[in-house]
Amino acid sequence: MPRKPVSTRRAAQGAGAVAASLALMAGTAWACPPEPGYPQASSAGKGAEAQSEGRDLGGHSGHYHRGVAKAAAKDDGAVKGVERVGGVPDAKGAISLMFMDYGHGRHKRTIMYATGQFGLKAYDITADPRTPKLVGQLNMPGMWETEDTDFDPKRKIIYLSRDPRAFGGNTSTGESGVYVVDAAKPESLRQITYVKVPAGHTTTCVNDCRYLWTGGPAKANWMPADWGGRPVWVTDVRNPARPKVYKDPIDTGRNDGKTDYTHDIQVDSDGVAWASGRGGVRGYYTEGRHYDPLKHRWRRATAHDPVPYAGGGLDEATTNSSFMHNSYRAVGRTRDQAADPRRWGNGKLLFITEETFNDGCADDGLLVIASLKGSYNGEGWRSTPERKFRLNTIATWGVAGKEGSDMSGSDRSKDCSAHYFDVRDGVLVQSFYSQGTRFLDVRDPTNPRQLAYYRPADAASWQPYWHGRYVYVADNTRGIDVLRPTFR
Repeated sequence: MPRKPVSTRRAAQGAGAVAASLALMAGTAWACPPEPGYPQASSAGKGAEAQSEGRDLGGHSGHYHRGVAKAAAKDDGAVKGVERVGGVPDAKGAISLMFMDYGHGRHKRTIMYATGQFGLKAYDITADPRTPKLVGQLNMPGMWETEDTDFDPKRKIIYLSRDPRAFGGNTSTGESGVYVVDAAKPESLRQITYVKVPAGHTTTCVNDCRYLWTGGPAKANWMPADWGGRPVWVTDVRNPARPKVYKDPIDTGRNDGKTDYTHDIQVDSDGVAWASGRGGVRGYYTEGRHYDPLKHRWRRATAHDPVPYAGGGLDEATTNSSFMHNSYRAVGRTRDQAADPRRWGNGKLLFITEETFNDGCADDGLLVIASLKGSYNGEGWRSTPERKFRLNTIATWGVAGKEGSDMSGSDRSKDCSAHYFDVRDGVLVQSFYSQGTRFLDVRDPTNPRQLAYYRPADAASWQPYWHGRYVYVADNTRGIDVLRPTFR
């Protein structure tokens, strides 16, 4: 079994001290090669060109950015049904965003946090949401990957996930873990501690942020030979200054019985944690008493011993790979946010990103909408190569051939894969890398319909967020774009 991680020393306070401590921990940065089977990038380990999530048998390469060749096509971009009303160009290298409220009434402040290859930045959007004002930062140059960063809004703590490829490392030998950051004062961000974890691509709060689930990327050289990637490790952060990492991983055997790459976790409004990765999407109860379909008995679910709920692999005939990147389930208080629940039920569908990069946009990753029907009795955990279980695909949507897309230039100059998305009032807004940000009507999940798009010529759209009347886009080359939909 993998060795048990141990906590490292507490870092010094302040942005400068944090940067210095990181330099000592990481050493000198060097060119970070892509995963096996992909060409060497020329970047020196600080850009998306030098990063990869690990190749899927179906072509998944992860964040191996190919958009640099786009300029040769003299593309002017395309915009419809949305206008850019502001932005933050000094957040270049942005990967994810968070919105945290402070105070109440007329003293309420809203801080937008951006994470990325620069570390962590705090922007006040209280006075004017269109013009974020930088008020604090933790400098962590060379940080990777902080994708879909999660936070505790009650204790004002941010959890930054360190991928083994951060600071010039690699998936075979690089160090992974989680930085625990005190964000009680946005102007004085302070690292509380850092804990080594065998996984580190993404970190998600479960059980009211008392525990973390951390997964990915490709496996380290000391992990079992038959693994295809890193599963999930659980960290107890009830005492954030002394995180405790559980020895044994969870979400194992996810790819038809094979332990493989768990990419990210999304927790729905009913508290079910959905683990996406190579082999599909599976949901778990993490607290309360539930019937365990594998053990055939009722038992108490915990963060480190969850109970299977539903989910499984996706039908290969409807997707271009087996790598599922992230997901969303509209249920409970969010049941009206996606498909019409009167027709499609409360929480019966999964909206899923398939991330993959192949030769040509048409075969890149898609938005996938799948039904959970028939997956509630542990079918996704019993699936084998000989007796495969697959969810029924309701529909897919991709940018190839769609209005607003740029198909000029060589095939390998395009990053057309689907990436993170956000859903509100029946509209799903999704990033498609160099094909920009797309707004889709998903009230009828059998027929996703494009409403609007924002694709600047230099787009590297990674993750969009609905907030108030605006959509904020974390763009890895542009920084942050603030968009106002005009299609309604």
